[in-house]
Amino acid sequence: MKSYDVRVWSIRQRKSKKAPYQVRWTVNGQEHQKPFATKTLADARRSALVTAQRAGEAFDMASGLPVSELREAASPTWYEHACAYARMKWPASAAKHRASIAEALAAVTAAFVKTQRGAPDRTVLRGALQAWAFRMVLNPETGEHVNRKDAEAPPAEVRRALEWVSGNSLKVIDVAESDAVRTALRALSKTLAGKQAADNTVRRKRAVLSNAFRYAIERDLLAANPLDRIDWAPPETTDEVDFEFVPGPEQAGELLAAVQGISARGRHLHAFFGCMYYAAMRPAEVAGLKRSNCKLPAQGWGELVLSKSRPEVGSGWTDDGKSYEERGLKHRARKATRPVPIPPVLVTMLRAHLEEHGTAPDGRLFRAVRGGRVRSTEYTGIWQAARMKALSEEEVETPLADVPYSLRHACVSLWIKAGVDPVEVARRAGHSPAVLWKFYAKLLRGHQDASNRMIEVALEARRDD
Repeated sequence: MKSYDVRVWSIRQRKSKKAPYQVRWTVNGQEHQKPFATKTLADARRSALVTAQRAGEAFDMASGLPVSELREAASPTWYEHACAYARMKWPASAAKHRASIAEALAAVTAAFVKTQRGAPDRTVLRGALQAWAFRMVLNPETGEHVNRKDAEAPPAEVRRALEWVSGNSLKVIDVAESDAVRTALRALSKTLAGKQAADNTVRRKRAVLSNAFRYAIERDLLAANPLDRIDWAPPETTDEVDFEFVPGPEQAGELLAAVQGISARGRHLHAFFGCMYYAAMRPAEVAGLKRSNCKLPAQGWGELVLSKSRPEVGSGWTDDGKSYEERGLKHRARKATRPVPIPPVLVTMLRAHLEEHGTAPDGRLFRAVRGGRVRSTEYTGIWQAARMKALSEEEVETPLADVPYSLRHACVSLWIKAGVDPVEVARRAGHSPAVLWKFYAKLLRGHQDASNRMIEVALEARRDD
């Protein structure tokens, strides 16, 4: 219980050789006292109490301490708080978000330490924090989630790393200091290899840190969010697509043909990559595509009504132990759908796929050999083999179409160059116009120039009338 009813009395001298000076005060009528060896020390303590009283600070009735002092005395370490925060967030978070939280917490927790003396290898420490401290497992006895480190015996290397960070972690009250916060911000703006992280990655990790600070406020460990008073921005990077390495229509066609000729699995994944190029689908969306989502007429344009996504994530982050989770579309309500018109070439490709391969028992078009989700390692391997077959030796050594996701970039680029309205491009691709501008600004500026010329022609025609 806390109270603002505080009275600080004058210093009282008593018969004591060790501590003759006594500071006395009451909190809501309950008396507290503290003896001191010298009057100077007693004066300093009384002044601190009076300052807190005049500042309108509440006092704790049990200990008699101002809330700020109580907060400092009871402050856990950041490592303890981060473990509690990860445990609190786990039940209601999607698997991908759980992994993202652990990644961000590992970066800042490794930075919130008193010293680097005796620090374990950085990769080992990050791995120990992510996979053991900030990952949860279900306690079968209580039915509640607990930190994995508390439920299983970690390997010796992991145990030593966690013991080191536990013993050297700053208190929560201390991480609020400017220097500590800036150290953490610098840490989350770098990759594990020390390179500058992408803007989106920095923003995502900073959001986790901010939320962890807000949880500290909720637990009365901090009075305010330290990030609100830090004037800091990450080093500038660009998230724009490098169109020099995005395949054009002819190159995309050659790559898709190469996929088909790789192997039997290549034939199965031919339409998988086709969905990425002709419908700008994300790999997780293609993995969740079902026959019921497809409108495939014998002639003309068809339509895919997207409703599910199967993002790949480690089995340790899901509740059912699967290596993926089934969820709604990215940045959409759980039951939202996104209809995407598809050209005749993709209609033909999907009809041929269904005729040759059929579907999984649940209606999915694309599946692993044993019926599960197509893994990223498999389709990435097929893609790299296709690059070797379709591109020249010089092109293979460049980032040209270096990942399957390049097909989605190529599709969106094609739509923009074709003159499709940017708002419609964003809708079909499944993100906001703001995101479209962020990644495709160079192309859109050219599109905007063409639109300006059309407006000028229209205005000149009006003047002629």
